[in-house]
Amino acid sequence: MKHMKILGFALAAALGASQAQAEELTGTLKNVKETGAITLGFRDTSIPFSYLDENQKPVGFAMDICYKIVDAVKKELKLDKLEVKLNPVTSATRIPLMANGTIDLECGSTTNNAERQKQVAFTNTHFLTASRYVFKKSSGLKSIDDLKGKTVVSTAGTTNIKQLTEANVARNLGATIVPAKDHAEAFLMVETDRAVAFVMDDILLASLVAGSKTPDDYVISKDAFSKPEPYGIMLRKDDPAFKKVVDAATAEIYKSGEGQKLYDKWFMAKIPPKGLNLNAPISPELKAEFAKPSDSPDPDYYKAM
Repeated sequence: MKHMKILGFALAAALGASQAQAEELTGTLKNVKETGAITLGFRDTSIPFSYLDENQKPVGFAMDICYKIVDAVKKELKLDKLEVKLNPVTSATRIPLMANGTIDLECGSTTNNAERQKQVAFTNTHFLTASRYVFKKSSGLKSIDDLKGKTVVSTAGTTNIKQLTEANVARNLGATIVPAKDHAEAFLMVETDRAVAFVMDDILLASLVAGSKTPDDYVISKDAFSKPEPYGIMLRKDDPAFKKVVDAATAEIYKSGEGQKLYDKWFMAKIPPKGLNLNAPISPELKAEFAKPSDSPDPDYYKAM
């Protein structure tokens, strides 16, 4: 009888431990474990971070990072297989779709700033950019002040259109600001002379110019609307267990040298579908960030060692 009691206690303790272990999972990790699936939000024109290739499949630098995060989540949850669902997002929809649980990771070119951190979280920075504008050489623009009274486009829902709007007031430019639904539409407005300039992150402008019919017709401004800004893979706010796994995965990628390899693959070599080479060497600031990964939204944090 005594042995039966001890056995009973042992069984109850074992069951209790396994239940407690199951109950430990919360938020995204719990949902992924229960459904056997994780959903990645992707962009369709954010070359080379997240865009559609010739087979309409999302590819890019940020997509590669996200797939490595998926591997880390699969390992953490001890899953034999993990289904990856893909959900398109735009500048305007990415934060609402993250907040309402439609997507679990946003793999794109999203600026990590203090304002956005009130709504969502970010993992370690994977790129640093600045907000500039692209224009046709023939327009003769030389500075931000030359945008006075002109039609200028930027993508709806981005930090760039906010910066442009603030500069328009602060500098008394009197520019007409047009919000485009995506980067491709915004660049087309400059191509077809419906806008004199397109304000966006410089690396995205570089990719659009490289992919245009006449790349030599365009110039990217030296003048910037911002300090260097960090891009991060976005995840839900107030989900520390999931963020811990994601942060550990991205830190390992960047510190191990894998980050540099992925960078060279997308920024220093020919990329699909047209074989473009952006030829954009890694900056000293990003090299320093890869050596010591951080999710800081502060542009002043990112200074080369």
